Amino acid sequence: MKRSWNPRVWFGFVLAVAAMLSYPLFFARYPITRDFPWVTLLLIALALFLLATGLARAFQRPDAYRGKIAGSILSGLTLCLVGFFLVEIFYVSRQIPASHGAPKLGEIAPDFTLPDSTGGSVTLSAALNSTFAKNRSTLASAGSGNTAAVVLIFYRGYW
Repeated sequence: MKRSWNPRVWFGFVLAVAAMLSYPLFFARYPITRDFPWVTLLLIALALFLLATGLARAFQRPDAYRGKIAGSILSGLTLCLVGFFLVEIFYVSRQIPASHGAPKLGEIAPDFTLPDSTGGSVTLSAALNSTFAKNRSTLASAGSGNTAAVVLIFYRGYW
């Protein structure tokens, strides 16, 4: 009897590699799949299921299916890759270093210059000392004595 190749082992390995490559190349672009990589984890779970069933089939029916050696090697390699991926996603990427130079709550922000939407430059001191135009909201200018207010929002990131 001729033994056939075991497609579950090979498809499982290829799916696991594709899942781990698809996260940084595609799924990390969108917040719904970047914040928690649920699609990648589902693909990895399916790949591990295919590997496990293919490996079980190779060992339970060695007369009908190949893959005892190749399946074992690919399963071990896949487990190492999945472990590395999970450590990178859930541990290493969360290790953001402390920002010692970041402003604290209530601290006066230093004066800075940034480009605005029209390409000009705006400084913090100029924005604080400007007045509202007559055609802008009278409710906002009435409560603040016709002076502008500046809201600074700091997004902490690690690039």
